[in-house]
Amino acid sequence: MGNDSLQMIIRLANEMYRGGPVRAEGEPMTPDTIQNAPLVSGAGVRYDPPAGDTAYYFMPGYGAAPAAGPYGRPGLDLYAVRGDFPILRQRVNGKPLVWLDNAATTQKPQCVLDALERYYSEYNSNIHRGAHTLARIATRAYEDARETVRSFLGAGSAEEIVFVRGATEAINLVTESYGGTHIAKGDEILLTMMEHHSNIVPWQKLKSRGAVIKVVPINDRGEIILADYEKLLSPRTRMVCIAHVSNVLGTINPIKTMIEMAHHHGARVLIDGAQGAPHLGVDVGALDADFYAFSGHKVYGPTGIGALYGKRELLEEMPPWQRGGGMIREVSMEDAAFASPPQKFEAGTGHIAGAVGLGAALDYIHRTGMNRVEAHERELTAYAIEQLYQVPGLHIIGTASEKTSVISFVLDGVSPERAARYLDQEGIAVRAGHHCAMPALRRYGLSSCVRASLGLYNTMDEVDWLVHALLNIAR
Repeated sequence: MGNDSLQMIIRLANEMYRGGPVRAEGEPMTPDTIQNAPLVSGAGVRYDPPAGDTAYYFMPGYGAAPAAGPYGRPGLDLYAVRGDFPILRQRVNGKPLVWLDNAATTQKPQCVLDALERYYSEYNSNIHRGAHTLARIATRAYEDARETVRSFLGAGSAEEIVFVRGATEAINLVTESYGGTHIAKGDEILLTMMEHHSNIVPWQKLKSRGAVIKVVPINDRGEIILADYEKLLSPRTRMVCIAHVSNVLGTINPIKTMIEMAHHHGARVLIDGAQGAPHLGVDVGALDADFYAFSGHKVYGPTGIGALYGKRELLEEMPPWQRGGGMIREVSMEDAAFASPPQKFEAGTGHIAGAVGLGAALDYIHRTGMNRVEAHERELTAYAIEQLYQVPGLHIIGTASEKTSVISFVLDGVSPERAARYLDQEGIAVRAGHHCAMPALRRYGLSSCVRASLGLYNTMDEVDWLVHALLNIAR
C-alpha cells in the first residue's frame, strides 16, 4: 500500500472517529482544533495522557513515517522526541504548554533527569582523589562526560575540554587568563555588532590595559559585512570574538571563513557557541577554532554547567584563572605548582552532577542525530517565518539567508512586553526585552522585541498556534 493511500485511510478513520473533517494541513490552530485534534493524522495528534492528566501535545505526523530530510536520512520522530520531555505534557494557564523560549533555556529529557538522580542517589562523591568505590565511580562518570563533550565538539583531546558554569564563565576565563597575558596597550579586539553581552562586557575590562575594541558592522538583514571585517583586521588584532549563531537575530555566521581571515593576520578567535551548539553540528578541528564556549542548559542539559574548548598549546601557556584545591601539583607556604590542563582551570569542587547530566544530554542529541535536529529546525524556522508574515503589522528582526532557531519581531502599536504577556495567557512561552543584545537591537532602532526561539521538540502546530494568537493581538 502506498503512503498516500495509507494517509487517506488514516484521515478517513479520524473523520469517522471525530464525526467530521479534521484540521487540514496548514490550517491555523484554534481552540476547537486543539480539543478535537485526531488521534492519528498527518496534520496533528492528540496526546493520550495518563489517567488524570488532561494535557495535550501539539503534534504533526504521528502515524506516518518521518519524512526524509535533506541529509538523506529519516527525519525526527517528533512524537517520540516530545515523549522524552515530561514538562511538555503540562498545561499553563489552562492551555497546552508551547515552549518557544529555547534560546534562554531548553527543557530536559527524562534521561538527563535520570542521570542527575542516579548521581545523587547512587554514587554521590567528590572526584579524583578519593580512594573509595563511590569516588572512583563518580570520577569515571565525570571524565566520561568530558570525553562526551570532546566528541560532541570534535576536539582532538579530552584535555582540551574545561568544565565551567556556562558560556559566560568560559568567556571570562579566556578574557582574564589569555587576554590578561597576551593583550597589551594598543592591541585590538574585534567584536561583532550582534554579540551577546557576555561576549562584550568581559572584553571591555581589557580597555584598562590600553586594548582597543573595534566593532564589525552588520547589514539590514543581520549579516556580518565581511568586507568591513576584512578591513578591520590588522597586525594589531589579537582576538576576534564571534557568535556562532546570534541569540537575537538567528543569523548563522560564516565562522570558518572568519577564522581563516583572522588567522591570516595572526589573531586568535573565540566562538561563542551558546546558540550554535544546540542547533548545528560543531567540529572545532575542522573550523580551526582557538576557543569555543557553550552552555549546558541551552543544549538540553542542566543549568550551572558548560564547557570551554581551547587548543592544547594555548591552555598550556595560559595561567590559571581561579586558584584553590584540585588545580595544583604541589603547594608550600611560599609557592605552588599548578596541574596541567584542564584541571588547571577547574579549581575547587565543580558541578559534578551537572557534568554527568550534560554528558547525558549530549548522548541524547547524538542518539537523536544532530543532522536530523539541524534539518528539522531549519525547516521549522523557514515555516515559522513564512507564517508570521501573515500577521498584519508584524516586523521580523533579522532576515539573514543563513538563519535558524531564533525569530525576533515587533508588532505595530503593541509593546513587546504586552504581546508576551498575552501569549503567556495562551500557554505560549516567549521572551520580551533586549535579550542581552542591546547593541544589535539599537542597530535597528529598537530597545526591545519579542523573541520566539525553537528547539528540537517544537512542531508546526505550535507555530500555527503562535500565529493564531498573534493574529488575535493584531486584531
